[in-house]
Amino acid sequence: MPIQEGFRNQRLVVVPRPAVAEALERPVTRRLVVTDAGYYPEARDHLMRRPRGAPETIVIVCASGNGWIRIGDSVHRVAPRSAAVIPRSVPHSYGAGDGQPWTIWWCHLRGTDVAELAGSMGVSPAKPIVAVRGIERAVALLDEIVSGLERDQSPARLVAAAGAAWKLLTQISVDQVFPAPGDPLQRAMTYLADRLDGSVPVPDLARLVGVSPSHLTALFRKATGGGVLAHHTALRMSRARQLLDTSNATIAEIAREVGYDDPLYFSRQFRRHHAMSPRDYRARDSG
Repeated sequence: MPIQEGFRNQRLVVVPRPAVAEALERPVTRRLVVTDAGYYPEARDHLMRRPRGAPETIVIVCASGNGWIRIGDSVHRVAPRSAAVIPRSVPHSYGAGDGQPWTIWWCHLRGTDVAELAGSMGVSPAKPIVAVRGIERAVALLDEIVSGLERDQSPARLVAAAGAAWKLLTQISVDQVFPAPGDPLQRAMTYLADRLDGSVPVPDLARLVGVSPSHLTALFRKATGGGVLAHHTALRMSRARQLLDTSNATIAEIAREVGYDDPLYFSRQFRRHHAMSPRDYRARDSG
């Protein structure tokens, strides 16, 4: 028999709606507030239908097993190590799969920033499922939310829950952009990070990781907002900053360390990135 909740060892927290209304008027939580959160382990026969949607955005993280979500005429499978995001007011239904019912952690969210955060994850009613590469971190953050709200729903506790929820959403968002270990982009980034003492031609790097130069450039632009060379230059400038901060090496020595034989050209590149010369950077007040 389908059930909405009541699973063995489940955890469920509902923040009183007057407290939610007050939180939406306060700094921080007006931008993001957790209204409900929970944990349903091996939720056999789980079924939820909301013909008019929910007043909150719903985030469901599937740790194991499987389930499904229906939005409109489309049914989406929810696999382990994935998350489903259902925008507010969107009619939907969802439930556990047959055979291996899902184990899920979930939360409901309101606030002015929720739609933008969900958008950064690349989800929409037509594409509500995203991969969660760091499932252990995601579960830990949801456990933090549930555990905190189980203690109390004070304004301070709601701020703490908002912080954990913000980190959860941004973590999942970053998972969609940055590469998985072993894929061409990750291998290219690792190669560049290990070779800060000189330039790396894009065609050579593309050949090394098994893609075309144009495809590699497109991957870098999506992940970093810039091209391959821009990313490598940023890494070299970061290393230069570290050396300026932590060593007594001369500007010329640092230039050579990060692959520039001409100290003047290095200084121009450094100024372009930091709006000051290496000498001025070293002389600045810090701490």
